[in-house]
Amino acid sequence: MSESLPPESLVSPTEVTAQVTKGRFKRVLGTPSLVLFGLVYMVPLTVFSTYGIVTELTGGRLVDAYIITLIAMTFTARSYARMSVAYPYSGSAYVYTQQSFGGAVGFLAGWTLLLDYLFLPMINYLILSLYLSEWLPAVPPWLWVVISIVLVMTLNIIGIISVARANIAIIAFQTAFIVVFVALAFSSALGNGVDLAAPFTGDGSVEGVGPLFAGAAILCLSFLGFDSVSTLAEEAKDATRTIPRAIIITTIAAGLVFILISYTAQIAYPSNDFESVDTASIDVVAAVGGQWLSSLFMAGFIAGALGSALTSQASVARILFSMGRDGVLPRRVFGQLNRRFGTPVPAILIVSAVSLLAMVFDLTTLSSMISFGALMAFSVVNLAVIKHYFVDRKERSGAAVISSLVLPLIGFGLTVWLWTSLSGLTFAIGLSWLAGGFVILLIVTRFFRRPTPMLDLHEH
Repeated sequence: MSESLPPESLVSPTEVTAQVTKGRFKRVLGTPSLVLFGLVYMVPLTVFSTYGIVTELTGGRLVDAYIITLIAMTFTARSYARMSVAYPYSGSAYVYTQQSFGGAVGFLAGWTLLLDYLFLPMINYLILSLYLSEWLPAVPPWLWVVISIVLVMTLNIIGIISVARANIAIIAFQTAFIVVFVALAFSSALGNGVDLAAPFTGDGSVEGVGPLFAGAAILCLSFLGFDSVSTLAEEAKDATRTIPRAIIITTIAAGLVFILISYTAQIAYPSNDFESVDTASIDVVAAVGGQWLSSLFMAGFIAGALGSALTSQASVARILFSMGRDGVLPRRVFGQLNRRFGTPVPAILIVSAVSLLAMVFDLTTLSSMISFGALMAFSVVNLAVIKHYFVDRKERSGAAVISSLVLPLIGFGLTVWLWTSLSGLTFAIGLSWLAGGFVILLIVTRFFRRPTPMLDLHEH
């Protein structure tokens, strides 16, 4: 995205403070700001985060895995866009499911969504420590994690406008790198007579479609960003128009960028033999442009990881705020906005503390756990479209059947297929997390003797 924020979407700190009302966000974001938020959340250079893992898993067919994921995510993005029109509130899948299927199901959906939203800042801090340690090995990795968390936490506390402004610089820098990388990679590949179809056919080390879907399931974390846009619904101007538009633009634009970068990388470095599978991108970039491009990549990748941590923490803090506001989490802790900054400061602080676990997790486990939570949430949002529009509102004309039943069913089926491609360990951890949420639900409802607290739409 080269489009910058419109003047009206950038307001001064004084204006933000003046607009603060108890328990409510400020509506200051337009479509460009929302798209930038989603793209920074997704990180155009996120291709390199799991590049080695998925390239090895699919036998060099990373491009195919991304195409599968984009198709699946487009159907789901459409479902998010439709539900954001019906319920323009900041809780995303939590609110959509709650309002469609009831408080208990909504809470479990929101709880599962927290799995990927809580882990996504963590994976960015882990990636930062991995790459910065390669660059400056004398500095201990845990120190990079702490420094990054403090920086991201501070910007999120100050407010969404500071996040939006940082997004412009991050996207501009990464776009510059992508242009240079693609140009050099194609020049090198054409000069060496590389098979341009190789990224689609693979290197022959892994056969069959099973590994492609397993890789695509992991790559779902690359698309966590279109749904994050929906968490800003209460800070968007004309949310029922800007949010769905931004969701679709973000999904398609990011998917095409991911495919372009992965294709370019694989024709430039047609191998899955890496010094380290976690930092395989260093080998690829060095092969394309040598030391100077590696330095540029390192700067852009670090900026992207920080940007993704920044936006992902903003999203999860708003989901926690929504759940706290409803009373399914302690309202005095999670359901309050800071009067000065208009941000959910307690939630931001808690997410920052949890993110310290980045010092003990590995990249593969975090990637799989994020995808588990995301795919579970994506599944229920597709079903929420059917429940809200087809069942409750009875939209059953010829076109409505396709829009409100067939397309979300396809999205649901594709999402479940990807979900079942995850490892057994991922399922064990993910289902344990879900069980923990069920225990909390039992406590909140006193074993279902009282109704699950829900968002009161009349108050918002």
